[in-house]
Amino acid sequence: MSDQPRDDALLALGRALMAGGYRFTTITQASHRRVNARPGNDWARGITDVLGWSRPFRDGALDHATVQLMRAAGILEPHEDGWRCTLRASTIGDLLFFHSAFPTSDDDAVFFGPDTYRFVRALEACLAVPGNEVRRAVDIGCGGGPGALTVARRFPGAEVVGADINERALRLTRINARLAGEGKVVAVNSNLLAGVDGAFDLIISNPPYVQDPDQRTYRHGGGELGAGLSLAIVDAAIERLAPGGALLLYTGVAIVDGADPFRREAGARLDRAGFGWAYEEIDPDIFGSELASAAYASADRLAAVLLRAERPLQ
Repeated sequence: MSDQPRDDALLALGRALMAGGYRFTTITQASHRRVNARPGNDWARGITDVLGWSRPFRDGALDHATVQLMRAAGILEPHEDGWRCTLRASTIGDLLFFHSAFPTSDDDAVFFGPDTYRFVRALEACLAVPGNEVRRAVDIGCGGGPGALTVARRFPGAEVVGADINERALRLTRINARLAGEGKVVAVNSNLLAGVDGAFDLIISNPPYVQDPDQRTYRHGGGELGAGLSLAIVDAAIERLAPGGALLLYTGVAIVDGADPFRREAGARLDRAGFGWAYEEIDPDIFGSELASAAYASADRLAAVLLRAERPLQ
């Protein structure tokens, strides 16, 4: 739900950060936790500590104008004898994205991390190929909007939809789009593509893919070994891509006895539908801590992959 005064304050905060040259790269939660546990990192000493490292701060650590904008945006909460910010701000290139503060433990947390950087790099590489033409695109599970904004910047004339079931994510997509000067990106509450009509020239997604015992929406992929949502996106693309349209799906997969069950099943579905497709392993070892859980007792490793699929023109 939109709260215009709070949205305007958050937008003003983002613009002030960008004007001041703010930069922050979000790392894994495990690495983040280690850095914050170092001596002297209990409390923030500046803006990057607060909005990047999610450290609490006391009065005097930030300038008055910044604190006032954070308060007006509704993103401050009491913490001992100080305050804590409920959002983080991270950067990719010249873009700034608001997303959930560390640790991302809430069911409706808005995720942003190393996967986001890999996803955006993969999109940029694929979309830069000459001959691509996109008039209508959708980012399934858009989160804070990095994928949707990448497409909107590459194809200024395209209609770009950010689809998500998380209202917090949709709010931040709208704000992040305005920060990027891409206010035409439309954020829509939609379970997969159920909330949007018509066909698309491009479907992109970086969905949850972990088998999460708590089944948190931002993290749980469902199905066997977390691949349920990724396979559902493949099915949605088969149904809703226009002739010549493409799916770019960045996801994580469990490798079992040297084999990739997701690749096998997704490939079979695409073959039956007559789609052309290519598959690339981007990172062979991600979320290694998950291997200690019962859900991955049979897995050798988790890998980040990119699936590219295309509907024939006829």
